[in-house]
Amino acid sequence: MTANNRFLDDLSKLMTNAMGVAQGAKDEAQTAFNGWIDRWLAERDFVTREEFEAVREMAIKARSENAELRARLDALEGKGVASVSSTGPLGTGEGQG
Repeated sequence: MTANNRFLDDLSKLMTNAMGVAQGAKDEAQTAFNGWIDRWLAERDFVTREEFEAVREMAIKARSENAELRARLDALEGKGVASVSSTGPLGTGEGQG
């Protein structure tokens, strides 16, 4: 009975070691594949998610600033319309007619 028990213990150790080796091989294969994918994407000038999000935030900020400047310009043009129509362009007095 002890010979049978020892055989099962050895078999169990062998299987445990085999699973450890298989797990290590899986991790190595996954690392190699991820490296290959990263190189492939880099060669095609794809951007990372972080780069995309950074540029997206910059675009949102630029659009917001553009809208603010547009409103400010419209307000300034609204104030300047009366003076331009009465004095002409650049205050030359040619607007009176």
